[in-house]
Amino acid sequence: MIIAIPVDKKAADSAVCASFGRAPYFMIFDTNTKESVFLDNAAAAGPGGAGIKAAQTVIDHKAEAVLAPRVGGNAADVLEAAGVKIYQTTAGSAAENLEAFAAGDLALLQDVHPGFRSGGGR
Repeated sequence: MIIAIPVDKKAADSAVCASFGRAPYFMIFDTNTKESVFLDNAAAAGPGGAGIKAAQTVIDHKAEAVLAPRVGGNAADVLEAAGVKIYQTTAGSAAENLEAFAAGDLALLQDVHPGFRSGGGR
């Protein structure tokens, strides 16, 4: 299974980024090979539509699950349409959340927020 996690830095011990669409990087983890790659999130600095673009990036990298503290409505719609499940992270690093996911300790994300609009606050 391929899992995508928005992270603040290119390291497994990175904190999970609070913003999915504006995360600086995505950690893409393959549960079969136990290998990780880190992607720059090109959508992070864009003027709008970051969540949709970020969602498409993780879909393009074959993610089957996203681990995130929250996701905007537009991004959630794109991910769900592609069959990607979204799980709610807990406090801790990306690696700790991967362990929690593997143990079955992360619940599906229930609270999708409306997203942030360009020109607005984060």
